[in-house]
This record gives sequence, structure tokens and C-alpha cells, in this order.
Amino acid sequence: MKIIILGAGQVGSSVAENLVSEANDITVVDTDPILLQTMQNKHDLRAVVGNAASPSVLRQAGAEDADLLIAVTQSDQINLCACKIAKSVFNLPTRIARLRSADYVEHPELLSESNFAVDFSICPEQIVTDYIGKLIRFPTALQVLEFAHGQLSLVAVRAFEGGPLVGLPISELRTHKPLVEARIAAIYRQEHPIIPSGNTVIEHGDEVFCLAPTSQIRDVMRELRRLENPIRRIMIAGGGNIGYRLARSIEDRYEVKVLEREQTRTGFLAVNLKHTLVLHGDATDEDLLAGENIEDMDMFLALTNDEEDNIMAA
Repeated sequence: MKIIILGAGQVGSSVAENLVSEANDITVVDTDPILLQTMQNKHDLRAVVGNAASPSVLRQAGAEDADLLIAVTQSDQINLCACKIAKSVFNLPTRIARLRSADYVEHPELLSESNFAVDFSICPEQIVTDYIGKLIRFPTALQVLEFAHGQLSLVAVRAFEGGPLVGLPISELRTHKPLVEARIAAIYRQEHPIIPSGNTVIEHGDEVFCLAPTSQIRDVMRELRRLENPIRRIMIAGGGNIGYRLARSIEDRYEVKVLEREQTRTGFLAVNLKHTLVLHGDATDEDLLAGENIEDMDMFLALTNDEEDNIMAA
């Protein structure tokens, strides 16, 4: 398959690395020749230096006979424009765009073939936001996956002594919870997978994957461990794209505080978050955290753009 990747940043490099290993014909476009040279030194691919939203650059990259365009530059506008040009000028069959702004995600009609002609959009910040939201709902879960528009969930839970089902065969789940439609899909025991049957006994320390209606997941989790009290108070360090989206999505259901170090961004958050307390300060400031009663929070989320600050704050 002939694939054009727009953007040689972290995302573009990762995508190229994975696709090159599958024997695809890869061309990467970026304005930074150093990044492109680094990629060429590592992988068997073509590189084109130029503006990804330029028809002449896309033609040079082989858009006329390419099968797939993956636009993952740092600019939403360039990604969208490139997809539109790829469709209108070159009739390129499949176009994927990375989008960071919530505006485009909230108005999917803009991505239709008659507009920006994006077949598939990827919003990493929204994916992270949604996943954190699931972990807030099920804080003791190791993993949470949703199916059927959120009606069905698959969660991974560590089994601990004190859980009613721990030490018993899986078949006892039906006895304990006759009204719950749940299945134990898999078990990891000491890093080895087990395909469970009704006679499989759940042991302390097992990583248990449970499939059930989302509304009944907590009932299943209670069988495997003692659940902590429900989350009510949350502090978010960092009011960037992820922190802002998360606060906006949960502020009607939880008591939320957002801590942001940039004054201008703090003002934006204060205006746009209706039920969230927005604070100006550094998440690594122990005195500030103590003054905001960090010990009374049920959950602390470090979501700044600085990984070291996130680790220190946590």
C-alpha cells in the first residue's frame, strides 16, 4: 500500500515506524529537513520537505497514485486543508486527520466529503479525556473499554482477599448476583493468561477481565474486591486541552478544582468552566496544595504538559 504521512513529529514518526515494518511504501512530508533525515536514517522511506497543505508538495509526495493519506501535523488547519486537497485535486481514496481542537470534534458535519473530506478523524486529547473519565467512574479498575455506545463495558480488576468471589469458582457469581448479566472473559495469573470456565477458581492477585452492562459493572467489581468510596472531589493539575476537556465533562457530577500556572489560561478556564473552581499556581507548590486541602481530595490528576512536573505533583 502506498501511504503518505504528513508530519514527522512524535505521532508521525510512530505511525511511520509501524507501517514501514509492514512492507508499505511510505512517504513522509514535513517542513523540518532534520526530522526527515533522522527518520530516513532509521527507516526505509521517502521524505519530502515542504508545506503539507500545498498541492505541489502533495504531488511530489505521490498523491496522484497514493492509497492512504495520514495527516498528523501539529496544525489542525493544515491537516484539514491537506485532506480536502487530497480529495478534490488527487481523488486520493482514504484520508485520515489528527485533530486537536474540540470545535471540529463537536461539529462532525465539517468533516464530510462535501467539506473537508476527512474519512476518519483522530483526536488524541479527546481519547485520553474519555479514558480518564472512565477511570474516574471505576477508580479501582486497571483498564476500561466500552462497547455498544457505552452500554457494555469490559473492565480489568485486580482480585483481592475480602472479595466475596475470591477463592470460589466463577460459577458462584450467578449465585451471588442472580440479576447481573456478567461474564468473566479472561484471567491473568502471574502474567500468564487463563481461559476461564465455570470451575475456574479466582485467586488473590488475579487480574480478572469482566464483561457486563455498564450499569452493572460496579456490582461485579464488588465481588472481586472491596470497593473504595465513590469519587466526589477531584483536583486537576493543568488546564490545557486535556485538563479543560475533562473538567468540562465532569464538573456537573463532581466537585472539581483546576490548578493552572499560566495567568492567561487561568482566565480562559474561569470563564468557560461554569461549576469548577479555577486556581492560579504551580502544581508542585506544596504550600499551595496544602492550602487547597489536597488531603480532602478523592482523586488528584496531574495533566500538565510537563511530564516531570506531573510526576513530582503526583
